[in-house]
Amino acid sequence: MKCLLSSLSLVILLLSKSYAQPAFRFVDKPIIFDEERKQLSLEYLAKRHGIQQQEPYIKPLMIVLHWTAVPTLEATFDIFNPSVLPGRPDLQKASRLNTSVPFLVDRDGTIFRLLPDTAFARHCIGLNYCAIGIENIGNNDLTKAQMKANVQLVRYLKRQYKSIEYLIGHYEYKDFIGTPIWKETDPTYLTGKIDPGKSFMRKVRNRVKDLHLKGSPGVSSESI
Repeated sequence: MKCLLSSLSLVILLLSKSYAQPAFRFVDKPIIFDEERKQLSLEYLAKRHGIQQQEPYIKPLMIVLHWTAVPTLEATFDIFNPSVLPGRPDLQKASRLNTSVPFLVDRDGTIFRLLPDTAFARHCIGLNYCAIGIENIGNNDLTKAQMKANVQLVRYLKRQYKSIEYLIGHYEYKDFIGTPIWKETDPTYLTGKIDPGKSFMRKVRNRVKDLHLKGSPGVSSESI
């Protein structure tokens, strides 16, 4: 009888833990990934990163977190959806390929997948060829729900892709200049970034310490 009760207690404990930790989920909301986008991606890889390959996919080495500076999901989707960059003459000089990321996190923490996880996406100068991007709807007001979703997503990506070694904020991308990881053929092609904010990065990093992901070469000076 005692053995039976012990077994039942163990089952109840395991079930309670499973309900306390709901399964990771995302919603597929695909943007255009047509032949034009694929060809522009291959051209970007060749011209900007000096990499020649046959398919527009990456072997991920890092995850880069961003904010959109656009207040709504649908407005952001409409920006990323076209294959060709709408406007932005400063970026058009480098490539006609539109900006995008595989993952977009809404204000309530809902995760939307716009592209296959390892599809090449233009979101971080010098590192696109090895980086999976995560965009968060908003600006310097990212929510607690978004932070939790980013933690879940980082954990998911690390489980799926053992090659991932780094987790950085977009504002840290220039720290890789001069390292073997940096691949940008034009040394003057740089933009100033502050997203997704140091506070947000600290919160995410603190919650994924057990993954032992590296930061940028300059992250050691930041309290995590």
